[in-house]
Amino acid sequence: MRRWLLTLELIGSGILTQTVALVGLLALTVLAVRPRHPWRLLLSFVLGTIGGYLLARTLETAGVFEGALPKNAAEWIAAGVGAAAAGVVAALTRPWWRRAIAALLVVVALVMAGLGVNTSYGLTHTLAAILGIQALDEEPLPALTGAGDGDPSTLYETWTAPADMPTKGRVSALSGDEQIPSTGFTARDAAIYLPPAALVDDPPSLPVIVFMMGQPGTPDPTSIAAALDAFAAEHDGLAPIAIVADQLGSINADPACADSTTYGTVSTYFNSDIPEWIRSHLNVVSDTSYWVIGGYSNGGACAFTWGAQHPEVWGSLMDISGNEYPGSEHEQQTIDTVFDGDADAFEAAKPASWLTVNAGSFDGHVAVFTYGDEDETFGPGQQANAALAQDAGFTVYSDAIPGAGHTGVVLDEGLAFAIDALASHLGLAAPAG
Repeated sequence: MRRWLLTLELIGSGILTQTVALVGLLALTVLAVRPRHPWRLLLSFVLGTIGGYLLARTLETAGVFEGALPKNAAEWIAAGVGAAAAGVVAALTRPWWRRAIAALLVVVALVMAGLGVNTSYGLTHTLAAILGIQALDEEPLPALTGAGDGDPSTLYETWTAPADMPTKGRVSALSGDEQIPSTGFTARDAAIYLPPAALVDDPPSLPVIVFMMGQPGTPDPTSIAAALDAFAAEHDGLAPIAIVADQLGSINADPACADSTTYGTVSTYFNSDIPEWIRSHLNVVSDTSYWVIGGYSNGGACAFTWGAQHPEVWGSLMDISGNEYPGSEHEQQTIDTVFDGDADAFEAAKPASWLTVNAGSFDGHVAVFTYGDEDETFGPGQQANAALAQDAGFTVYSDAIPGAGHTGVVLDEGLAFAIDALASHLGLAAPAG
């Protein structure tokens, strides 16, 4: 029951949000029947709704949400605060059953507002993701075949899907015996997506993506698994294996993609520990030209940083609406907590600096940058980073998603674009044209 609740889909169907809203509406309707002071109930609802809306817009202007609120989020906040205010006023009246219903209304109103705002953002799919924990089941990994790579660039031509291949991939937690060990970073358990082709008796060696979500956030594979399943459905079950790993350590921390005394060795974890584990546990192409580092928002900043810092480990990168550089939203805090007050070290850790350090190392490497064309916070940095990568020698693909800000739509459409852009480079599809 606990696992079911933690992994219940909060966004996909919208049924949960609608059900909670209906319960709230019923409670409010009951309280509105012959109240002792009807004007108080109405006034509290109206003033609460107006106050909730103004509060949402004020916090938005103050930068609390780190960008514009998505469509309908302010309205959900307004409705929730208005209904909760009516519940508080109704709780001051008799008899006892009215007080009980009023208390229920307050709770339901706040839950409704939270679910509505979460749906507007479209990023956090489960309660486990909201709480920052891993609640997926652990599954045994497929046995290593020991087969050679063949020519990974033509896998799309040589692969024949067996008749008993699953129609969808499998998502599970990398915990317990399958947990990825770290030499100095306390990471939350990662998750893994195995495409249909990885689940057959004699699987091919596949490309691999190591992906990160944003901050606040948790290693939730929902979005990338859906994107890769969609790709696999059109490519005979072929898709990269994907690991969704934790670059934060806790839901609100920001190690800024660098090893530090404050947060531990997060860079070593991603660029040494995880690659070593991949080689010894997964049926992947050994040539790191077929290895991708990727991420969304905070994770996108890490992906670009590590793709620039470690061209020997990552052959490609996908940066979905990433920060222009790690710590861009709170520079002085990052300098103080991650770099021990050393501003020069902070500058040297930016991806632009690593592109200079490793100049001449990016021929044949691919970089994908996507962002919402209405994202004034992250969009300009994505455009600047795409230009930097182009100048450094990457083959660059970039996409501005129309009518979108910094929400789940950008993540989902950005992933679809990035996977398609990388497909031929990873040997999963014929070259375009």
